Amino acid sequence: MIARELQRHVEKHLATFPAVAILGPRQAGTTTLAHMIAQDRSSIYLDLERDADRARLWEPSAYFEHHQGKLIVLDEVRRMPELYRDLRGIIDRIRLQSGDAGTRFLILGSASGDLLRQSGESLAGRIAYAELTPFTAVELQQSCSIEELWLRGGYPQSILAPTLEQSVAWRENFIRTFLERDIPELGPRIPAETLRRLWTMLAHANGSLLNAAEFGRSLAIDGKTVSRYIDVLSDLFMIRRITPWHGNTRKRLVKSPRVYLRDTGLLHTLLGIDEFDDLLSHPVVGASWEGFVIEQLIAATPERGAAYFYRSAGGAEIDLVLSVPREGVWAVEVKRGLAPRLERGFVDACEDVQPAKRFVVYPGEERFPLRRDVEAVGVRELAQELRDLR
Repeated sequence: MIARELQRHVEKHLATFPAVAILGPRQAGTTTLAHMIAQDRSSIYLDLERDADRARLWEPSAYFEHHQGKLIVLDEVRRMPELYRDLRGIIDRIRLQSGDAGTRFLILGSASGDLLRQSGESLAGRIAYAELTPFTAVELQQSCSIEELWLRGGYPQSILAPTLEQSVAWRENFIRTFLERDIPELGPRIPAETLRRLWTMLAHANGSLLNAAEFGRSLAIDGKTVSRYIDVLSDLFMIRRITPWHGNTRKRLVKSPRVYLRDTGLLHTLLGIDEFDDLLSHPVVGASWEGFVIEQLIAATPERGAAYFYRSAGGAEIDLVLSVPREGVWAVEVKRGLAPRLERGFVDACEDVQPAKRFVVYPGEERFPLRRDVEAVGVRELAQELRDLR
């Protein structure tokens, strides 16, 4: 069993909040994490995809009060959205009757938009949120190389598969199941083939500025429909939109977000890339590595941090602008080569942004200065540095 960095964070929230929601994509390990948290305390686990477990909640108030003082794990709570209305009254009643009696609710969900909206409306002030990503480079320090994690992605059944062939097969089936079963179950009526074509187009344009109208012309749908489909993929943790940093500068800056596929294993499968040699010779290799590094660093950033990119009309550019709590702004440039060099655009952009720290992340492990105020550093070391600030 590989320890998850998020476990300590969730347990900290459970000591303060009566309810904690763990958000994350399907198959990222939310259920396993919940069991790890529950194993050392009195708890009960309900999988609301099972008819028997839903039947137990026919009278939720009576059931929860019967299990007062326990950690109650509610998996796939989207199956019973009406439960949020009951939880508010139940939490308040338990606290009113017996103070903080120790009853806690751990809510698991794979659709961030719906869960945040439904829980936020009913449990404001009573619930905390935590996002579980697939495995990260920090979590797998003793288990695999950066190259293997980059190629396979971080989903447990992909990165831990005994062979590369099994990893590829799992990712292919994950994509098929996601499109043909998960999307329809979550409500959006989107043709699976259209969504797969859009997803593949986003993979080819990984890290590019979003142009919904251009994608729409290729798919024979309008730009608003493309934006709605992208919202669905974002809510389900498949893609990440990074907005431009504007700050205090008078430069003319781009306004469109950049879009990255969050898991590079799925990115490579959508593009038909199976072997590491195929990846290195593919035109998307630079954008794939950039997206991989960005996702690793965002996953490691302390809570209340934020991620942006910077790009001016004159060509000044920073791949990742991290707002790090108590540390200020960090500027990160991503390079694929083992002998990274500073680009003029990064230097000029730093003059505009004035970051507290400046890094060039590259595939190597040695840390060294590129000049007085810029360090070259490996992705795992910089991610660990961010983790240590939590």
